[in-house]
Amino acid sequence: MAGSTPDSDQTSTVSAVPGILAGPVLRRVTDHQLVLWLVSQEPVALSFRLRQADSQTPPQVDRDLLDDEVTCLRIGTSAWIYLLDIAIESPIPSQVRLEYDLGVTSRNGSEDGTYWIRDWAPHLCPEGRQCPGFVYKTHLNRVLHGSCRRPHHPSGDALTRVDDELGAADQVDDYPAMLLMTGDQIYADDVAGPMLHAIQCIIHQLGLYQEELEGASLTHSRDLTSSASAYYHRDELLPDSEFNEDLTERFFGGVRKPIFTTANASNHLISFSEVIAMYLLAWSPIPWDMVTDTEPVSSNEELELYRRQAQTISAFRDQLPKAARALANVPVYMIFDDHDVTDDWNLSAIWESTAYEHPFSRRIIGNALMAYLLCQGWGNQPAHFEELLSQCQQLLDSEKSHHELDKANHDELIDRLFHFHHWHYSLPGTPKLVVLDTRTRRWRSEIRRGHPSGLMDWEALTDFQQEIIGEESVLVVSPAPMFGVKLIEIVQRVFTWFGKPLLVDAENWMTHRGAANVLLNIFGHRRTPRHFVILSGDVHYSFAYDVSLRHKRNSPHIWQITSSGIKNEFPDGLLEWLDRLNRWLFAPRSPLNWFTKRRRMRISPRLPEGREAGERLWNHAGIGDVHLDSHGVPIIIRQLNTGEGGTVFHQRGKG
Repeated sequence: MAGSTPDSDQTSTVSAVPGILAGPVLRRVTDHQLVLWLVSQEPVALSFRLRQADSQTPPQVDRDLLDDEVTCLRIGTSAWIYLLDIAIESPIPSQVRLEYDLGVTSRNGSEDGTYWIRDWAPHLCPEGRQCPGFVYKTHLNRVLHGSCRRPHHPSGDALTRVDDELGAADQVDDYPAMLLMTGDQIYADDVAGPMLHAIQCIIHQLGLYQEELEGASLTHSRDLTSSASAYYHRDELLPDSEFNEDLTERFFGGVRKPIFTTANASNHLISFSEVIAMYLLAWSPIPWDMVTDTEPVSSNEELELYRRQAQTISAFRDQLPKAARALANVPVYMIFDDHDVTDDWNLSAIWESTAYEHPFSRRIIGNALMAYLLCQGWGNQPAHFEELLSQCQQLLDSEKSHHELDKANHDELIDRLFHFHHWHYSLPGTPKLVVLDTRTRRWRSEIRRGHPSGLMDWEALTDFQQEIIGEESVLVVSPAPMFGVKLIEIVQRVFTWFGKPLLVDAENWMTHRGAANVLLNIFGHRRTPRHFVILSGDVHYSFAYDVSLRHKRNSPHIWQITSSGIKNEFPDGLLEWLDRLNRWLFAPRSPLNWFTKRRRMRISPRLPEGREAGERLWNHAGIGDVHLDSHGVPIIIRQLNTGEGGTVFHQRGKG
């Protein structure tokens, strides 16, 4: 029946008492710090071990975690997020395989004794080992990267390929230094019906906190399961007024995008509990034991769609143990892109004013950003988020009537999140890692407020330049490619000129004159790094470019390397035509190149092995794999397909 509530007597088959639901996910690792994320079904005490693998020496660390190393946030009657920032007294050794273990003891007396990872999450342990492990590297000789993990896309999940690569690493040098997830780790705005049903089951079983809604036809998030618009009709939940007709068009869209795809907002996530449940289901197989087999739709058309999507979601679920093992066995760094919050997030000044001035859309965006903070952002650089976490604790740990969030505190926290400007971060090493926030510090067009904003404003770009100046080499994460496919950028520019940037996701570095000029000037600065590797995603296809400055003897060496998606792909036939047209129209000697903002740059596409002669774009779900020498220069650029196979991007004339 449409809008049915998950069965109240459904029992959980969670892996092991005391009920760890997700994680640990291995996040930041430095000389004296190790950061982990996990979610439990009850409050627990935690112990930690760190030792060199295959060694008879005593563990480097073997102790209970201290109170100041553990941030615990209650997110429901039976759900706690644990953020662990563990101080390591003696330096973590590099270039050796290390193993870590997490001991869990119930605080409520339901079980005696301490349980280690092998007891409660054996799927996280590599074959033949008793606990997860990693190799800490200050020289980033190998990096895996990717974006766009959409659970109901029919392709495989490339996180399983990450797991395969970790399992195949025989030598220390073969281990990746890190996995960079460069945007759209979840799709909050594009959710399959069966996934939404699973989300509602998780909310019900764990008692995730509900919230009061304002400016919507529903007054409370608990009504989202009983509304006639609960599945495949969420765009109808917006208030019916002239203002919100505009909001419907700009925020929830559902509009056709003839160049790329169709925005699907019919199951857009709304409440904080929905987004948190999405993270649990995207990163762990254990919560799926709580999901019933109910089909909560009634019309024949929707039932057919639901069952079709259920097949892909079932395949996604089957791959989750390997995906979760990957996330536990390599340091993982993340940054948001639009789908982590909503499609076209902060695209233009008019989008922002439309979305943020209405309380309902403001709450939706804020809930997604709050969940990003707790599930992704915090682990990148915990010191940046102490004040925000304190406010989160005030909201989540206070006494609650009817197990819901206090509206005033909730709105205040969301306001703080909208004014927070330190989502970007860096990591020392060779090369230095610099991860950019291209979503919340936009260079808005004040004259044409409907035109796309620059991906970073002048102040943010200045901060970026100061971060990299004087470095010999840098590894930069830009969720959107700095140097993309020219033809596609021209198409986006044409649609923007006609006032329809939302129809084609008109977001690229060259779309805003001011941001483009400042960025290109950074490359031309005399103290810019000699070796400049840019890792990107977003576009649902993969490519690699060699870039240099024209007419400059000491040009920096720039590599644009794009890997997308982890579980998503571009329409294959359309991409072939765009690739072919781009080669014809923007050949090296084409005069059309002089009409682009990048005319000062010489861009040489690398050719993917296995494609027809001259083809430059690779369209398979997978993960990027970059090998760097001691100077930060890429020596191998690969795209690893889900399952098996892939390609190497060769320089022209090399193979």
